[in-house]
This record gives sequence, C-alpha cells and structure tokens, in this order.
Amino acid sequence: MTFRTLLLAASAASALAAGQARAQAEKTTDAVPEIIVTAQRLDSARQSIQPSLGASTYTVTNQTIEAAPGGSNQALNQVVLQMPGVVQDGFGQLHVRDDHNGIQYRLNGVILPEGISVFGQTLSPRLIGSMNLITGAMPAQYGLRTAGVLDITTKTGFGNGGEVSLYGGSHGTYEPSVSYGGSSGSTNAFVSASFKHSKLGIESPDGSSTPDHDTTDQGQAFVYLDHILSSTDRVSFIGGYSNQQFQIPNPTGLNPDGTFAVQGRTDYPSERLNERQRETTGYAIASYLHAADRWTLQTSLFARYSTLTYRPDVVGELLYNGMAEFAAKRDLAVGLQTEGVYHLDDSHTLRGGVIIQNERATSRTTTYVFPTGADGAPTGDVPVAIADNGGQTQWTYSAYLQDEWKLASDLTLNYGLRADRYEGYRAEQQLSPRVNLVWTPAEATTVHAGYARYFSPPPFELVGGATVAKFVGTTAEAPSLTNTTPFAERQHYFDVGAQQKIGSHLTLGIDGFYRISKNLVDEGQFGAPIILTPFNYADGKIQGVELSATYDDGALSAYANFAAQKAQGRDIVSSQFNFDPADLAYIKTHYIYLDHDQTYTASAGVSYRFDGGTRIGADALYGSGLRRTTGAVPNGDHVPGYVEVNLTASQKLRIAGGDLEARVDLINVFDEVYLIRDGTGVGVGAPQYGARRGLFVGLTKSF
Repeated sequence: MTFRTLLLAASAASALAAGQARAQAEKTTDAVPEIIVTAQRLDSARQSIQPSLGASTYTVTNQTIEAAPGGSNQALNQVVLQMPGVVQDGFGQLHVRDDHNGIQYRLNGVILPEGISVFGQTLSPRLIGSMNLITGAMPAQYGLRTAGVLDITTKTGFGNGGEVSLYGGSHGTYEPSVSYGGSSGSTNAFVSASFKHSKLGIESPDGSSTPDHDTTDQGQAFVYLDHILSSTDRVSFIGGYSNQQFQIPNPTGLNPDGTFAVQGRTDYPSERLNERQRETTGYAIASYLHAADRWTLQTSLFARYSTLTYRPDVVGELLYNGMAEFAAKRDLAVGLQTEGVYHLDDSHTLRGGVIIQNERATSRTTTYVFPTGADGAPTGDVPVAIADNGGQTQWTYSAYLQDEWKLASDLTLNYGLRADRYEGYRAEQQLSPRVNLVWTPAEATTVHAGYARYFSPPPFELVGGATVAKFVGTTAEAPSLTNTTPFAERQHYFDVGAQQKIGSHLTLGIDGFYRISKNLVDEGQFGAPIILTPFNYADGKIQGVELSATYDDGALSAYANFAAQKAQGRDIVSSQFNFDPADLAYIKTHYIYLDHDQTYTASAGVSYRFDGGTRIGADALYGSGLRRTTGAVPNGDHVPGYVEVNLTASQKLRIAGGDLEARVDLINVFDEVYLIRDGTGVGVGAPQYGARRGLFVGLTKSF
C-alpha cells in the first residue's frame, strides 16, 4: 500500500468520524428538548393528581422570593408571613387562619412528616421553584394537618448551571451558600447547601438588637434527582438534612430572689446562664410516577428522622426556677403515599389515594429538683435527679375518594369522602365528607364555596409522656395530677370566596371562613425546655375574612393582603397539670381568646426591575398583637400592634464566566421595637421581641 493510498484512507476515516460526531451532536441536541418536554408533561400529570379545586390558594415563585428583601437568604417562615392570613409568633412559628401550627408540608405533592423542631427552619427558600399555600375547605386529598398546606415544587436540574453566594451583615450574621442544577441524558439533578452563623438566633427577650448569649449555627443541605424511564414513567428522589444549634438568650441585670440555694449558693447573675438547644432533621422521599392517557398514578415512600436536645444550666435554673431539666426527644416517621387520577369522561374525573404512616417517638428527661415539705418550701439545698423516660409508636391510616363533576361549562362540583384513623397514645377515627362548588360566570371571575369535615390528631412527636406523680413532694410538683391524654380535633369548616381579574395584570380576592371545633388543639410552652406541649379546648370557634390583591406586568409586581380573624376556646380538657387551677376554673365556663389569636394582620410588597439589571423592592408586615394576660381573664388583652418595613436593592452585572449580582437589604427600616410576646398568657413562656434594624449585603456569582 502506497503512502497516497494511506493518506486517502486516513482522510476517509476522518470524514466518517466527523460525520458520526455531527450526527451524534444533532441527536443529542434534539434529545434535550424532547426530554424537557417529557419532564414538563410528567410534572403536569403529577399536579393533576391533587388540584386544590375549591380551596383558597396563594402562590409565590422563586422570582417573587428573590425580589423580596432578604431573597432566598431569609428563613422560610419569613416568606410565608407575606401570604394572606398568616400570623407571626415567637420561635419562628406561624399561624394560618388563627390555627396553631396545623401546617402540612409537601414536596412535589408528597407529604413531609412532622418533625421535632421549635426554632429551626428545616426547609430553605433556595430549593423552591414555586410554593402554594392552600387553605379553606380543601378537597379530600388533604387531611390531618388542615390549617394550611404548603405545597412546594422544588427546583430541577434543567439549565446546567449554579451559583455561589456570600451574604451577611448585622447581628454578626454571615451565610455562605452554593447550589447547582444539571442534566445528563434522561437524568437531572439539583443540589443546594448553606451555612448560617448569627448572634440573633432566637427572638430577643429584652428588645436589644443583639441579645446576650443568642448565637446560632445552622447548616442545611438538599438534593433532588429524577430519571425519565420512558415517555410515561419517571422515578425521583428528594433528600435533605439540617443541623441547627441555638443558645437560649439571657435577660440581663437579674439575680435569683433567694427562694432557692444550691449547696449554700444563692447568687447567679442572669448574664451567666448557659442554656442550649440542638435540633436536627433528615428526610428522604422516593417516588415512581406513571402517566397514561386517561390516568396517572404516583407512589412514594417517605421518611423523616428528627431530634431535639435541650441542655440546661443546672445551677442557674435551680436558683431561678427550683428545677433544671435535661431533655432529649427522638422521632422517626416512615410511610407510603399512593395517589391517582382517572379521567372517566368529559364530565367526571375521579381521584383517590391511600396514605399509611408509622411513627416512633422517644423521650428522655433528667430533672434536678429540691425536695419540699408540707408547705411547698424546699427542705434543703442539695438537689436530687429524677429520670423520666418513655416511648410510643403510632400508626396513621388515611384513604380518600372524590369526583370532580363538571355540571356545566362554568360550574364544577368536587365532592368526596375521606377516612382517617390513628393508633398511638389514643385510638380515634373519623369519616370526613368534603364538597366544593366552583362557578366561573365570566372568564375573569371565579366564585367558590365549600364545606369540609376535618380530623386533626395532636402532634404525636410533642405529646408529653411525663409521669406527673414522680415529682410530687419536689419543687417541680405540678398544680394537679390530672393529665388527660390529648384528643384529636374534629372540625366543621365553611368557606366562601371570590376572585376577580381586572385587565391582564390585576387580581383581587376575598375569602371568608367559619370553623366550629370539638377538642380544639392548641400548644404551649410549659417549663424551662423550649419544647411545645399540645392540649385541647373542649369547644372552639374561629372565624375571619381575608382580602388580597396582586399586580404583575413584568417589570412591576406588587401585592397587598389583609385579614381580620377571631379564635376562641372553652374548657381545657387535656394536659391539665400544666395550668394554674384558677385559670382552668375560669376557662371551664368561659370562652377565651386563644393565645395565638391576632385580630388584624396585613402584608404588602412591591418590586420593580429596570433595564440593565437593577431591581428595587420593599415589603411590610403589620400585626395588631398576639394575646396576653393583664388581669383576671386569661388572654384577655393583647400586646401593642406593630409595623415592620423592609427594603432591598440589587444589581446584576454580566462578567466573564457568568453573572454577578450584588444586593443590599435593610430589614426593619425604622428600627421598630415591638413585642411578639410579653411572657404572659396561657401556655406562653418568656418575652420575645421582633428583630431590630439590620443591614445585610450579598454577592452571588452564577456559573
């Protein structure tokens, strides 16, 4: 073979290889849009399983979050507070429509079991693609936690890029974070991680800007993976972990009153108190989705493990309170959720599902106390330790079936039946009918009305296992030995509302609700550990009205919400040993306001995006004040109202290797000093103030 022959052969081989490479590149380029379209179709099929037909739904997107002061660096509860009817409380708690923490979290439609968390925020806004708050008379697929459902659609990996950010400022805060999303063939992934250090971990007990002994370190991680098996099938995985440590802030300038002594010692400045709490949570969800022409089915396995550990300042708490308690709680929940939708014909769409969950909770406490005499006074200054350990397992079973019946082109009836049963500290069950009617008399007008029968067991992981009799004859002796196990709450819920679009940019809404409850579930903090304990009012009634307005024309977006609410309960019938006998006697025959009731709540926000990458925005939060006790009537008064205003500005620059965004956030612009709690009221602990003015800056680099 001559050199010329070899050269021609090499040229032919090179041309063939180049042609194959071009063909493969064209095939890959064609495949990516096809995969994206398939993923979007499967997402729509999944969402069709559980629409919020007839319920009140409010949506925020990742773009909305980023345009707000704090952006995705703020805690999730701060995002939710800007939604209608959501009330701010201490320890980062939220109350939707004057309920106490009856919130269910869902990730891509799958229930995330409750965990033991008081201060910490397990979920970060960084993972949110969009989020719906669903309230009111909800369809049958929603149950057990029914004050509100926060249904989060997570970010996905299509986009092949990420960002790294550094954020920080006032209160000794710094927060680095990183996120990345990418796809390869039929597989896509999104991951994020962040760490936050701050000297304002828990609300200030005295109104100071940076309280004494209030440092927190918080780490969070999240991962989403999915793989498209075919045009009709997909498997996915969600996982996350948070590890959050808090110092309990100290009031200043206090000393024990001399009632107690520890081996001759009576002096202990409050600045020296050293109490700490650690909260960890890990969760995982694995799902299989099949979407055929007329029916869609998703089956998911989910698990969540959480811990809470409280470490007291033994000497200090003994001198101030006569007791000091080490507490450790563990909770593991695993379950199966299978739900589907079948399009029977043009008039009827059937939906059904089964949810089974097993949960194991354990509690270990060691309480240091002083023995007491007949008069209740301590008999010595040498404390003794009392151990009280326990555990319990609970099974929860739920099933539902419903029909979306299109009565006419502008009228839809959604009716169904749900069955729930739980077996744990108690065994209770209920059949719950649901019915919603949606009328669209015009293209821009929607009217809805609904009724729901709800069944809400007390939070299993918080039900106390304390053996009250162990502490008789000590400084931790309860006012009584009555300790009825909390009951499930049973509700009749009525809701009616309307939404009107004006033009293509403005939407107005109004919604009214009325709820009648038997064994209304509430929660309170009793004792030094910052652990909430559920209890029941025999009778409860909650009512309110919400107004909302949103405007969006692309560059300019704005919203405003207002709610007026009233929540009352009568006769405490569980966990009675935690309460003062005089309060129990009064509440037995009188309706009182719930401690988390707030009569008026409002929020508003606006943002504007200029050409050139500049964005400015502001939001505000108003509350008329949570309840407090100032006289003979428990919760008979409320703390003063407040207004908090926040500002933000950001600039995006295009540089080599990706965009660079700089942002400045000014929180509580007018440095409003306001009380969230004043330390009085039924089941209320120490005073808590809202965060003082803070200036924060951040840099985010895309890659």
